[in-house]
Amino acid sequence: MKSETVAILGASDNPERYSHKAFILLRENGHKVIPVNPSGKIIEGIPAAQSPGDITEPVDTLTMYVSPGISSKLTDAILALKPRRIIFNPGTENPELQQKCAAQGMEVIEACTLVMLRTGQF
Repeated sequence: MKSETVAILGASDNPERYSHKAFILLRENGHKVIPVNPSGKIIEGIPAAQSPGDITEPVDTLTMYVSPGISSKLTDAILALKPRRIIFNPGTENPELQQKCAAQGMEVIEACTLVMLRTGQF
């Protein structure tokens, strides 16, 4: 398995949140994780970027843990980030954003990051 740089939009420091579980599992699988949270919290020792626009390094995968209402407001920053792929986890599906990302050549997936990691599909 190749190590990737993965940004988590909607990262949380709450261990009960799926975004936090994904953060932990991604790191356990050897990926570099960039949390993204508007509060700029420190999550598991890593300061969160406040927006996708604050990330200055290439990102292989952006995994979404925010509602379509939030992701729509971040469309320009997400498109400028230019991740190779975007995973829309259950409940984050945003057809308009997904269409724009696909039009720019990004791989768009509707799936659960946790399931993908646990089943070797990540």
